[in-house]
Amino acid sequence: MSFIKTPAVPVESINPKVKDCEYAVRGEIFNHAQRLQEELEKNPGSRPFDEIIYYNLGNPQALGQKPITFFRQVLALCEYPALLDSDETHKLFSSDAISRAKKILSTLTGKSTGAYSHSKGVKGLREMIADGIALRDGYPANPEDIFLTDGASAAVHMILQLLIRSENDGILCPIPQYPLYSAAITLHGGTLVPYYLSEANNWGLEVFELKGRLDWARENGISVKAMVVINPGNPTGQVLSESNQQEIVELCRKEGLVLLADEVYQDNVYVKDKKFISFKRIIRSGYREDEISMVSFQSISKGYYGECGKRGGYMELCGFREDVKDQIYKVASVNLCSNTSGQILASLIMNPPKPGEESHKLFFSEKEAILSSLGRRAKALEDAFNSMEGVSCQKAEGAMYLFPRIKLPNKAIEAAKKASMVPDAFYALRLLDATGLVLVPGSGFGQVPGTWHVRTTILPDESKIPAIVSRLKAFHESFMSEFQD
Repeated sequence: MSFIKTPAVPVESINPKVKDCEYAVRGEIFNHAQRLQEELEKNPGSRPFDEIIYYNLGNPQALGQKPITFFRQVLALCEYPALLDSDETHKLFSSDAISRAKKILSTLTGKSTGAYSHSKGVKGLREMIADGIALRDGYPANPEDIFLTDGASAAVHMILQLLIRSENDGILCPIPQYPLYSAAITLHGGTLVPYYLSEANNWGLEVFELKGRLDWARENGISVKAMVVINPGNPTGQVLSESNQQEIVELCRKEGLVLLADEVYQDNVYVKDKKFISFKRIIRSGYREDEISMVSFQSISKGYYGECGKRGGYMELCGFREDVKDQIYKVASVNLCSNTSGQILASLIMNPPKPGEESHKLFFSEKEAILSSLGRRAKALEDAFNSMEGVSCQKAEGAMYLFPRIKLPNKAIEAAKKASMVPDAFYALRLLDATGLVLVPGSGFGQVPGTWHVRTTILPDESKIPAIVSRLKAFHESFMSEFQD
């Protein structure tokens, strides 16, 4: 007698929220790129290109960016404290890296990175971050309002878990948006309430659009709990003006919305007439502390440092009652604590070497070299896209991305339909197969219906940009010719 074996966990039985959520940055295009990379490794020369270039993901060190020396020196000493007892250490490490490592080690449980920390993070490290926030904003920060997390993503999940009770709770979210938000809102059972950024206005945020979306949500029985703002923007690269930020804060105050400020690209601003201003600074300069609730997210993965694999970040709470903060702390405690190496790097990023310290000159030169190069790469790619038929690309003011719009021919759109693909995904897949360049379809971030985009990072090594531009232009010309209406 034979039995038909069935899966222990059939896909039909899993949480439908898991099946419904999507994360385009590591979606099918990325998976196909991984398969092509394996093919190239097994059969060199099997494709019309010799390498896969991943500029789908904000992952700087994967594309050759070097770590900041001071950060890694301090981390190395903290990870292996025995180095502090060696006479050779003073020859290899700067004096301020040694003193900072000793200070950090004194705050760690058991003076070891291998021990659990407080669930909010090591108190001494939170104090260092609070000092850095105060220096940035000109207003004090309370270490007890800071939660160190395994990257900003973990903090976003924690707050959405707190705010969302059911599908009747909505979160205002920009479109285009970093798909973490749409995926997390889906996973936690809420409803994404989209507001569209204005592409014609360099991806500006228009308050009348927000009011219209709030009205729409309420008419449909959705209670909007919070508003996500990404500044500088991902995937769009805009940097909000101070006046626009003030409008957003006032809207959140009037409507009773929690402001979720994704500020992980705060160091990445490339145009002289723009500067990053934190939402905390906007709030503190004009409102009482209890008038507005805000959560600010920061990450060690972005900026000029790009420590993605270390998984560090934090959130700072502003304007939350103590009983609510107690609930957030309870959620943080379920995960015990974030990783200590990421916590250390978060403290260093918010408290880098100061003028007069031994490491400052090297630190400053490394930081400026990275940011200046990113600015040049952004401009080169922006100019390249704007020179291509049917493509328009807004200026990259900050962050790490461009989000060009592509006017696809009708024949290409029909070909995509026949292939059961979204048109911009069809374009991105064809680009990958022809050139080895990995982009993300704009449909993975959301876009105005009937428009098509792709998202690119500006992270490939500067020396490779001319070759990338050449590949892009040659492919695009061939694609447009093939599907010419």
